[in-house]
Order: sequence, then C-alpha cells, then structure tokens
Amino acid sequence: MLSSRKVSQGLLIASLLILFGSTARAADPGVPFPAASELSDQKAGSVLFYVFYNSSTTSPNQTNTKMSVTNTSTSSAAFVHLFFVASGCSVADRFMCLTANQTASFNAFDEDPGIQGYLIVVAADGVNGCPTSHNFLIGDEFIKNGGTHQANLGAEAFSALYQGIHPECAGNGTSVPQLGAQVIPTTVTLRFDGIQYNKGGKVLAVASIPSFLDSNDTRLIVVRVGGDLVSGPRTIGSLFGLMFNDAEDGFSYNISAGCQVFSRFSNDFPRTVPRFTDIIPQNQTGWTKFWTLSNVAIIGAVLNYNPNAATSSSAFTGGHTLHKLTLTSDTAAMPIFPPTC
Repeated sequence: MLSSRKVSQGLLIASLLILFGSTARAADPGVPFPAASELSDQKAGSVLFYVFYNSSTTSPNQTNTKMSVTNTSTSSAAFVHLFFVASGCSVADRFMCLTANQTASFNAFDEDPGIQGYLIVVAADGVNGCPTSHNFLIGDEFIKNGGTHQANLGAEAFSALYQGIHPECAGNGTSVPQLGAQVIPTTVTLRFDGIQYNKGGKVLAVASIPSFLDSNDTRLIVVRVGGDLVSGPRTIGSLFGLMFNDAEDGFSYNISAGCQVFSRFSNDFPRTVPRFTDIIPQNQTGWTKFWTLSNVAIIGAVLNYNPNAATSSSAFTGGHTLHKLTLTSDTAAMPIFPPTC
C-alpha cells in the first residue's frame, strides 16, 4: 500500500498540474503563471486573440499589421490553427507549426491583404487538429493605420484548464471519421466558461478618453470572444454603456455592433445627450464602461492619434487593450481537420 506521504505528494502534484498547466518551465526562475488566472495580454495561453488587424493593397507602408506568435515551451512543439475573421464576419484559416522556443512573424498585407478584422490562434493537436492544452503561446501585434494610429498590442491569452486533447475529441463529436479506435469530430466547441478555458470580458472599460477638441482621434475596438468559426462568426449585438466626465457625471448610450467595432469617439459615436464634446470638453478627459445586453463575452482595445504628439508635451499617440471589470462565459464552434504543416 502507498504511504500517506506518497499519497499527499501525489495530490499536491495533481493540484499543481491543474493550477499551472501540464508542463512547468522548470528552467525558468520564479513560479509559473497560474493557468487559472483570468485572460490577459500579459500571460501565455492555448488560445490567443489579436483584436485588430488591417492592411491596404495600395499603401501597405501606411496601413498594415505585423503579428507574431511565440511558443515559449522549452521542450514541446506547437501546432496552431489561425482564424482570420473579417469585420464583415467571413472567416479564413491556415495552420502554423512552431518548434520549441520558436517565434514566427507575419503581416496582414501578405496574409490577408485589403481586409480589416481580428485573428484567433488556437493550439491544436499535430495529428488531427483537435484543440489541445498548450499554455505556452504568447503573441503581439504592431498596428499602423492610414499613417495616423500606431500601437503595439499584446495578444489576449486564454489558458486551457483541461489536460491533453480537447474533451470532445474523445468521441462525442458531430460525425464519425475514424482514427484507430478514436472517433474524431468534425467540429468542437471551445467553452470560455472558467472550466474548459478562461472566461471572457463582460464589462469593459476605457480608463481615459482625451478630448476630441484637443485634436485627439480615439478609436474603440471591440470583438466577441465566442461565435462560429465554421459557418461564420456571430455578431456582438447591442452594447449599453456609460460615459463619465471628470466631474463623475454619467451619460448612457447604446451601440449596435456587428462582428467588430472600430469607431472614432466623436459627436456621432456613441450618441449621447449632451454630445461627446460637451461631456469631455477641451483640456479635459473622461472615461467609459460598457457591456453586451445579451450574455456574450467581449474584449477590445483603444487607439489614440494626435498630430501634435511630436511637438506638444500633452499630446500622445498609442494604444492598449481594454480593462475587464467583470467576466462572463461564451462559446465558439471550431472546425477540425489535420494540420497541413
């Protein structure tokens, strides 16, 4: 019989595997970032979201996006399924294979020229393409938009909270092609529910919005975490928000959103009473928070451009991902087929 000490050690190891993922980076100093920690652009995961990309077919030197995916595992290769989701809701995809410690960069002009949208990267099994737990993926993107907005955004990472291959690939899929004794589905559902993967954002916030009257061009980006990568993503739907001035007064608004929001804060967006420039007048700032009226998860970013950034100490250009004030669950359907790399 096993001693109580060995049983205790086994339980401890099992608990650590659940908390930190199946493979710890023993060579790295410090404690591994817990897989159970919520989504972030500052951690590694098995699913990455790049909330915005674009490119111009005529002037890619001014409008283009460079994206990178890095496999931080020191011992395991990574097969990743890339889904390029256009703002008009169509989807294109391809695979990429990374050896241990490898990084790969690509730009939107070469991959998906003339399209604006967002990118989803999913760690997959190298044999059949099923999603897998590989919480070692990180990424970022450099954006330049029309010679104005420029930013470097980290990819939002969702950790897999299961071990090994996706649970649905054990035999309860939607069709029955055989691989040995295992039934491989043609589609699976990615569940961002805090059990299978981390949850997504429910209430998002822009911490500071500069005045439009100070020559600021501030763009809001919002995408949905869930949807359908097989027949086409589902839309975000209706957003309800509150805009606050620096005197703590709140003003409500509604936004009807498709597959992606990419809009300038102005008197036309979002529609408020009084208008945006009255809420945030010259030389002042405000902030906003918003959420979906249906139970779907969202993430996003904000970009700002000011033409006076090079000459004025109070003018800035850049961007960052949005704050998540609360979380919620969502699901995404994903096609399954063997990697082609």
